[in-house]
Amino acid sequence: MYAQSARGAAIYQQTAVRCGTPLELVVKLYDAAIMNIVKARDALAIGDLRAKRDGVSRALAVVSELQNSLDLKAGGDLANSLDSLYTYVTGRIVEFNVKRDVKAIDEAHQLLSTLRDGWQRIAAGRAGQQGTP
Repeated sequence: MYAQSARGAAIYQQTAVRCGTPLELVVKLYDAAIMNIVKARDALAIGDLRAKRDGVSRALAVVSELQNSLDLKAGGDLANSLDSLYTYVTGRIVEFNVKRDVKAIDEAHQLLSTLRDGWQRIAAGRAGQQGTP
């Protein structure tokens, strides 16, 4: 039963990724990074070091994907600023992992949440504009 549910969830996620706009996909990446940061922080609080490691690893992978998707030439100052910010966030996540510094992971969470909300507003604005003649 669990395997069927997991398979169904995976198919749903794949469909959502294929059908989403690029802006919606960026928001989903932020959601994934934030979710894994929360998992890592919560895991540390209960002493589950394996779950902490997994959350950190996944969060780092998502931030890396966001950073690697930047077009630094075409994106100008904004892309360069995001690149620097992603590098900083990566460092804060690593610091949490190594030093168990909760303030570091909380800062990474806050930064990614702020960015996510901005991208969500942009995506919602674009979706509203598509219906206008």
